[in-house]
Amino acid sequence: MTKPAKTYAEQLQLLKDRGLHVPDASFALHCLAHHNYYRLSAYRVPFTEPGQPDRFQPGTTFDQLWKLYQFDRELRRLVIEGCKRVEISVRSRWAYEIGHQLGPLAYLDNRHFADPAIHARTLTKLERELVRSREEFIRYHRETLRQPWPPVWVLIEIASFGNISSLLQQTQPPRLRQAVADTYGLDEKTFCSLLHHLSVVRNTAAHHSRLWNRRFTVTFQLPRKKPPHLWPNFSTCPHHGTGRERNLYNTLVLLVHLIEYIEPNGCWPRRLVAHLATLDPALQTHMGCPDDWRQRPLWQPLSLPGEPA
Repeated sequence: MTKPAKTYAEQLQLLKDRGLHVPDASFALHCLAHHNYYRLSAYRVPFTEPGQPDRFQPGTTFDQLWKLYQFDRELRRLVIEGCKRVEISVRSRWAYEIGHQLGPLAYLDNRHFADPAIHARTLTKLERELVRSREEFIRYHRETLRQPWPPVWVLIEIASFGNISSLLQQTQPPRLRQAVADTYGLDEKTFCSLLHHLSVVRNTAAHHSRLWNRRFTVTFQLPRKKPPHLWPNFSTCPHHGTGRERNLYNTLVLLVHLIEYIEPNGCWPRRLVAHLATLDPALQTHMGCPDDWRQRPLWQPLSLPGEPA
C-alpha cells in the first residue's frame, strides 16, 4: 500500500523520532521544502546506528546532515568542472589524431572501429545530435556546403562525450588510441576505461545525484606501470576485495593527474584538495580515501601554503 504524502512538519517530526537533534526547526523546514526529504535523508548513512538505518547515533544534529549535503553539492560542481576540462582536451586530441592519421570523415567508416554494431549505434546517436544542433557551423556544413556529415574536428563540438568516448574506445588501430593516451602519460587500455567511467561520474554529478560516497558499478583499470609514480596514490588494490576501487577517491586521483597534464599551472587540483579538507576525516573514508591520502605523492604538493598536509 502506498504511504500518504507527509507535510514538511511531519517529515521533520519523523527525523526527530529517529533520533535526529534539530536545533533550528524553521531552518530545517526551509531545507526540506527546497531540497526534498529523500534527497536529504540519503546523507544520513554515516550518522546512523550500525544495522539500524532508521536510527541516528546519539547527538547527531540536522546541521551535520546539512553540512554533508552542502559538501557533496560543491564536490559535484568541482567534479563536473574537472570532467569538462578533460572532455574538451580529449575531444581535441582524438579529432586531431583520427583526422591526420585516417582522414576527416574516417569516423564514418566501420573499418576503423573494432565492433561494427557499436559503431553503427553510435553513428545513429551522432546523427540525432546533428539534426538537433542549431549551431551555425553545423548549418553551414549542412545547408551551404551540402555536407550531411561534417569533418571530425567539427563533429566533436556537438557530440556528447559519451559518444566520443565510445568511438575512441573502438578506434582502430590501437596505436591511434595510444597516441591520444600518450598525451596524458597513460596506457590506452587504462585511458579508455577511465573515459567511460568519467562519463558515468559526470552524468551522476550533472543529475544532482549523491556523489561523495557512491559506489560505481562502472569502474576503470588502475594504471600499474604507466606512469609508475601514480600507483602509490591509489586506495587499496582491487584484488584485496575491499571494494574501495568503486568509490570516488581513485577517480579523483586520475582526474587530478589528467588535469595536471592539461593545465600544468591550473588551480583546480588545489581547489579540490581544499574542499576535501573541509570534510571530517571519518567521513572521508566513505569516499575511499586512505587515512594518509594527503601524505601521498600526488597530494602533498597541492596543500595550501601554511596548511598541514
